[in-house]
Amino acid sequence: MKKTVITVVGKDTVGIIAKVCTYLANNKINILDITQTIVQGYFNMMMIVDLSEATKGFDVISDELEQIGVEIGVIIKTQREDIFDKMHRI
Repeated sequence: MKKTVITVVGKDTVGIIAKVCTYLANNKINILDITQTIVQGYFNMMMIVDLSEATKGFDVISDELEQIGVEIGVIIKTQREDIFDKMHRI
């Protein structure tokens, strides 16, 4: 399994989850876990996804998600789980 952490942060607007999830589904990326909150009008979502069956490579997926973020006015970051874990180790 190729686990990846995706974070989405920005002003809340209609369709953020739909846009991101549609992209993931169209590229055979499975959502393993998802959490989202809205605090004083700011949207925050964190997803753990599996890229094992993905139709594109990590770098392409990361770039395309970042571009989707630009289009809808949020910041989307994609990190491999192992790197994310190492960065956040206490």
